[in-house]
Amino acid sequence: MELRQLEYFVAVVDEANFTRAAERLHVAQPGVSAQIKRLERELGQELLDRSGRTVRPTEAGRAVLPHARAALASVDSVRDVVDALKGLVRGSVSVGMVTACASADLTDLLARLHLRHPGLDISLAEDDSRNLLAGVADGTFDIAVVGVAGELPEGLESRVITDERLVAGVAANHPLAERDTLPFAELGTRSVICLPSGTGIRTCLDAACAAVGVAPTVALEASNLGIIVSLAAQGLGMAVIPESAVGQLHRINLEPEARSRLEMVWRARGGKNPAASALIDLARSAPVS
Repeated sequence: MELRQLEYFVAVVDEANFTRAAERLHVAQPGVSAQIKRLERELGQELLDRSGRTVRPTEAGRAVLPHARAALASVDSVRDVVDALKGLVRGSVSVGMVTACASADLTDLLARLHLRHPGLDISLAEDDSRNLLAGVADGTFDIAVVGVAGELPEGLESRVITDERLVAGVAANHPLAERDTLPFAELGTRSVICLPSGTGIRTCLDAACAAVGVAPTVALEASNLGIIVSLAAQGLGMAVIPESAVGQLHRINLEPEARSRLEMVWRARGGKNPAASALIDLARSAPVS
């Protein structure tokens, strides 16, 4: 019995078709058929029912299938362990980033990963924090940079990148330009410009307002902090932003103090390939900026 035969058998079961299985394996279809017939002769049982329009496993095939999958998975695990010991991490990592994020921490992390493992495939996608957190939890992303307002979902670990106070910013000619502080309770009657729902900063804003019994009057939403600041600078409303983004706007401290964090997040355990583990190890050891 050869591993190749088990691989061909699993592929045919998955595809329910010899031709599609051969295409998936990048081999000729007659070779797939011949190897599976050799396996069947060795086992003394037909593993596949070829009588219908689709190929299905026989009773013997269904019994063999989980063992075949386990054998192939074990071989992959052996390769991964050996590669990791050699420092030759292979495979790919999937990275998520909150929309319009300009995190030097993330770019530095990916650069160091590439320097150590240049053959690694890295994919990067943008989304809002809510979807990114769900994606890390279900394995869509190996690691993500997200905005966080409260506690992380169970099963996730993180490293804080930034931890900032949420403030308001207005143009010099805005009616509030003479104020230095503003209660969150007043945001129910002010024209607010902010990030959309699903982002960490918006979650922080909504939670702070809910704590004092109001909902913010959102006049405009944008997914880019720079655009939010520009809209406020044109007098279109009051921007609610992290303190580092105020720029030339007049800053107003919102009371009581509410803080929004940017964090690098990953699964605490399980489901990590060696490539993802290498990235997470770097994230854990990276100095906090």
